Amino acid sequence: MSQRIEHPASLVQLATKVLVRMMSSGELKPGDRVIENRLTQELGISRPPLREALRVLEQQGMITQIPRKGAIVTNLTLHDVYEIYTLRRELERMAVELGVPARDPARLERVRQALARLEQVARAGDAVGVIEAGYEFHAAVIGLSGHRRLEDAYRSLHLQLVLCMAMNRRVREPKEDLLGDAARHRRLFEVIETGDRQAVLQEIVSHGDRAFLQDIEHVVGGHTPESLEWLHRIRTEEGLGQ
Repeated sequence: MSQRIEHPASLVQLATKVLVRMMSSGELKPGDRVIENRLTQELGISRPPLREALRVLEQQGMITQIPRKGAIVTNLTLHDVYEIYTLRRELERMAVELGVPARDPARLERVRQALARLEQVARAGDAVGVIEAGYEFHAAVIGLSGHRRLEDAYRSLHLQLVLCMAMNRRVREPKEDLLGDAARHRRLFEVIETGDRQAVLQEIVSHGDRAFLQDIEHVVGGHTPESLEWLHRIRTEEGLGQ
């Protein structure tokens, strides 16, 4: 691994970014123990900034501290995914209701630039970059609303969404390559450009995460009545079957 950190002025921020990238790539998987000695050597930092980065990730729900075991990459449950995705969908719905058709050309241009970045990293074959760029694309869609607190609420889910997106990317990989992922986002952007609010709302539903949802109960545990009911409802809406 060549993730060594060069800039001491922002060690905690950079260590956090590297850890998130390791989780997105699958180098650190749910349930894996974070071995501090190894990471301090590989990143070229001391333990204090690494531990502070782990605290940041713990606050975001990406790391769980277990007595006598230390820091563990969080195992998302089906109920976690249910909470994250239902909140994301409602935030995006509200953003579309408020922001489509786009009132400010600069907001639409932000979405266009986010899409260009996504397509660039997809062409480069950068799977982790696609996850990060996909998040920024959706944040830009939220930004169409011109509602700062709405975007703040969306960004509060940032790291948890990245975990879900990384899991989704791995599940979709056999059926959809990185260019296919980018093409799916371009379709959403093109509908946004038309200014047809109802069409955008429908596209967000179908844009969703069909392949991921198809097998998710076999990928994660923690099934609850609420999460299973949600999964059944989404599959019914999107024609996924039982």
